Amino acid sequence: MSQELIIDAKNIIKRFYVGQENELEILHGIDLQVNRGEFVSIVGSSGSGKSTLMNIVGILDKPTEGTYSLNGIDVCAAKDVELSRIRNQQIGFVFQTYNLIARTTALANVELPLLYAGVSASKRKERAEELLEMVGMTDRMMHTPDELSGGQKQRVAIARALANNPSLILADEPTGALDSKTGRTVMDLFHKLHEEQGITIVLITHSNELAEETQRLLTLRDGVIIGERKGATYAA
Repeated sequence: MSQELIIDAKNIIKRFYVGQENELEILHGIDLQVNRGEFVSIVGSSGSGKSTLMNIVGILDKPTEGTYSLNGIDVCAAKDVELSRIRNQQIGFVFQTYNLIARTTALANVELPLLYAGVSASKRKERAEELLEMVGMTDRMMHTPDELSGGQKQRVAIARALANNPSLILADEPTGALDSKTGRTVMDLFHKLHEEQGITIVLITHSNELAEETQRLLTLRDGVIIGERKGATYAA
């Protein structure tokens, strides 16, 4: 079982302003295990600790206490250089606000993680074109973000997240800025990637409706996981 784990986080505690009068504990001993190939959602309202947990899982921040291994690597003990490499090559991020670079084409945005990974220009272009085709953006690859709709931007962001064949896609409120129809298209794309390529996806959302579509649903409240259950079967 442990060999299948991609995320193994135990007793994660996160405090801010440590040692000061206004010290604040946001996460109170979170245990989170995700197997390779799972599609898991973490659902909670604003202020539940979702973003703090996502930052730790995505190695954008470290826990105050507890242990976290990603793909068997002890993240808490790793040096900053190794953490940067892990983020670039093993985690694909999809954010609510897309985080695309303005005045840069969709193609160049998707190439960016490959550039950081030292991939040659010709291979970068080939891989980026392949991914944009996969997400249905072939005819828009030379457009800049301001020339794209919200749904198109998110598809570009998903293509960029896949650039380095990551072990994990971490999607933080990926449909939060989209209307329901466009959000449906984005969720369908996540399901397709999961079912056809076996990609491990962790979806952070405030929407119980979206969370229900995933294989396993964890409910976070006030920095504690208060429940875990199977989601409903997704039907395209």
